[in-house]
Amino acid sequence: MADCSEPDCENVAAVRLYVPWDADRDVCTAHARALVQQDGVVAEPLDGAEDDWS
Repeated sequence: MADCSEPDCENVAAVRLYVPWDADRDVCTAHARALVQQDGVVAEPLDGAEDDWS
């Protein structure tokens, strides 16, 4: 598994975010919970990341 793409985060990426105004990114669940609150952002769980949901 890849690391979260957010700066200074070493958690495992578990979610792919589709961001209309920026590049798509793979992030950890903590960052996904915060970023998906923005209008237009869509989250999709990454394959094999089910164990990382906590």
